[in-house]
Amino acid sequence: MVTIRLLSAKTLSPCKLLDLISVSNIKKNIIDALEDIKAFDIVSLDVRKLTSIADYMIIASASSSRQTKALANNVQDRMKEINVGVVGMEGESEGDWVLVDVGDVVVHIMTPTTRAYYNLEELWSKA
Repeated sequence: MVTIRLLSAKTLSPCKLLDLISVSNIKKNIIDALEDIKAFDIVSLDVRKLTSIADYMIIASASSSRQTKALANNVQDRMKEINVGVVGMEGESEGDWVLVDVGDVVVHIMTPTTRAYYNLEELWSKA
């Protein structure tokens, strides 16, 4: 008989929780949260060989700065649902580019103009 002990997000740091939950499950939940609020051009990049700051980057577009904020909040809410803490969020006040740091997965949500200007896909093209 196997006993599974559930841990509270308040008990462990976000990085420790990532050790317990599959990163692929986290990615799937992030993408689902983005799709729920109609993000488009969603790209997932494996950046493990290029940087130590994250294993994966997910880049998504939103039609407005209001939508970028809603998408970021939905990602944060979804992470709470699966007991994964968000390390940080940046850019909510401006809204053209909102970053959600989930430890091993970093999510970039941008308006199309901002996404074209910074061209993160090209920057991380070796991924």
